[in-house]
Amino acid sequence: MTTFYAQPYDISATGFYFEDKETFEKKITSIRNDCGDPVEEFEIQFIDGEMIDAELCKALGLYQPNIVKVMECLEEWDDGQKRNVIIAVGECGYSFEVETGDPDGFDIDLYEVDSMKELAEQFVDEGLFGDIPSSIQFYIDYEAIARDLACDYSEITIDWQRYIYRCL
Repeated sequence: MTTFYAQPYDISATGFYFEDKETFEKKITSIRNDCGDPVEEFEIQFIDGEMIDAELCKALGLYQPNIVKVMECLEEWDDGQKRNVIIAVGECGYSFEVETGDPDGFDIDLYEVDSMKELAEQFVDEGLFGDIPSSIQFYIDYEAIARDLACDYSEITIDWQRYIYRCL
């Protein structure tokens, strides 16, 4: 379960923790400041939950108008969709509307490898550099290929897993 905190911008009011839409909607209308006036604006903070959810919230941004939809996305999306949005929005700078966006609609090359050298080895094994005779395979400079790949690809760690990606 993911926990959020609604921090009022009014310093004389006290915020509240919430984990679901019902609690948020019930409490958001009941908060009053020291003068008895209703509080209208809140900063939404991610407090506790899975690391991938925290990274997704950071990429999407938590705001009072979108928090309900973000909570729905946290429940409905699988880890692959969350990872796509984290990379596309948080790293590549793609725009994304939480209410209408498709988490699978991004053009990203993504590889679950630990280093650029490992990606270079994978590309050679898959034949991306053509057929390489076995007699010269031991002479391939994977470090040089990795340095070249680093011009187009970037590394990221999401939920303790390393990935290499390229935004298209």
